[in-house]
Amino acid sequence: MDVLMPMPMPDLIVNGIAASQKLHRMWDMSPAEIAAVTPQIRGLAVGFGHVPINAEFMSRFPNLEIVSSFGVGYDHVDAKWAGAHGLIVTNTPDVLNEEVADTAMGLLLCTIRQLPQADRHVRSGAWLKGSFPLTTTLRDRTMGIVGLGRIGKAIASRAETFGLKIAYHGRSKQDNVSYPYYASLTDLAAAVDILMVIMPGGAETKGLINAPVLAALGPNGILINVARGSVVDEPALIKALQEKQILTAGLDVFVDEPRVPQALLDMDHIVLFPHVGSASQHTRDAMAQLVVDNLKSWDEAKVPLTPVAETIWKA
Repeated sequence: MDVLMPMPMPDLIVNGIAASQKLHRMWDMSPAEIAAVTPQIRGLAVGFGHVPINAEFMSRFPNLEIVSSFGVGYDHVDAKWAGAHGLIVTNTPDVLNEEVADTAMGLLLCTIRQLPQADRHVRSGAWLKGSFPLTTTLRDRTMGIVGLGRIGKAIASRAETFGLKIAYHGRSKQDNVSYPYYASLTDLAAAVDILMVIMPGGAETKGLINAPVLAALGPNGILINVARGSVVDEPALIKALQEKQILTAGLDVFVDEPRVPQALLDMDHIVLFPHVGSASQHTRDAMAQLVVDNLKSWDEAKVPLTPVAETIWKA
């Protein structure tokens, strides 16, 4: 099967695909070379932050069958269009659940206890001049999880061991979940003092965490975003932080990565991570292998291992 890779990807993906498929590296090809192989392309290997895999891009390949995407989020792929046109889209779920949940709790602890700032206090020599200021605490807090999927549940499990109460918001109430459910995101924000965002990106969730939600979270509230930058209205968040409408924020994702608004960079009381939620060698290798395995399984047996919800496929 001929597979096109629009942009460079991890070596494990490149070498894994090349071992069993005919791999075409689009970034190394001339327009004429791309045009020559276009009718042969049956698979795409793609990742977030690369070329947008929209209808215009996919429709260039008349014999395209599958788009294998690196990452659990796939808002860079127009999966709805793909599904409507009989294409398979796969992602890499489950293998990163624990890593992202670990990062989410680490980011929360860093944010609430100001741990990166404490590290800078030592390194700068400021400790010689005085103790690091006292911080707020995790004690007696309630975490509201926005998006109680696989990763959300893994975060909830960890948060409970820290003594946090849990509530959640999603598209619908889950029958097998005992945590309090809030149909209104604003009502959830008003009822908790930590808002943990782990909801998929895309048009449906763009700007979901907006000014009214932040206002409801309140001056003792903490926002943690390990989802997609697009889920948060960044200007509204900046305003809420500047005007102390909320206490602080911990952000692993941003709207225009890797470009972070200067207003956020200028705030020393918030914590910023460079989108490292799943960024351990172990987890990224597992994700990469799943990209390869989806393409191989489809080529050999016409069976996608991890098709996304928009994919219409029957065994």
